[in-house]
Amino acid sequence: MDFLIEISSSFWFECIFKLILGFLLSGIIGLERSSWNKPAGFRTHALVGLSAVLVTLCGEFMSKQTSYDPSRLSAQLISGMGFIGAGTILRDGFNVKGLTTAAGLLAVTCIGLSIGCGFYLGGILTTLIVYVVLSFSYKFTDKLDHFDELEFDIIITDSPKATLSNIESILSEYDVEIKKLNRFSSDDNLVSNTEKNSNSELIKIIAHFNKRNLNKNKLISTISSLENVREVSTFNKNHT
Repeated sequence: MDFLIEISSSFWFECIFKLILGFLLSGIIGLERSSWNKPAGFRTHALVGLSAVLVTLCGEFMSKQTSYDPSRLSAQLISGMGFIGAGTILRDGFNVKGLTTAAGLLAVTCIGLSIGCGFYLGGILTTLIVYVVLSFSYKFTDKLDHFDELEFDIIITDSPKATLSNIESILSEYDVEIKKLNRFSSDDNLVSNTEKNSNSELIKIIAHFNKRNLNKNKLISTISSLENVREVSTFNKNHT
């Protein structure tokens, strides 16, 4: 019994336990991000959290050998996380994507640091809270937020100017405000090969609307019923 207690209290056993626990907790957050097909998923979060635990253990190990301050490595890690977080943030016109994923990476870094220094309760509770926030908070914010954004991809086969004018009129009738509009001709790579043989245009619209009043199905059907509209695709721009 004393032998087991001695092993469990040894530095090397604590290292193994902390590394495994940090990997599991960070991986839980990563799985949630993977379920939303975000740029940083399970592997990225697990590796970041595991690395944070290792950095903390390195500082502790070095402090046992020398008079090195173990907090210096942790402080540098937090600063360095800005580079990885920035890599997950994408700007698309007026919209920014990836902020939540970047914040999640910072969270798993802090979770890893807490596990590495032995603050198990803080790391486990933070993992649970972060997972709940990422998985379920949008259900509450959707009820509070009256407005949303929608992206339209519309392929027009003929008379693009007149058709575009009709589309703008329809959007206005449905109280949908256009925030950004781009037009791509058949010479652009965004237009499929099947459409390049015709005088088609791809219209990309980012619009702002009151989601409590808008019937999106009816709006899409109205736009699709226009004579020169070949295809209409929509994408919700939320849950970053």
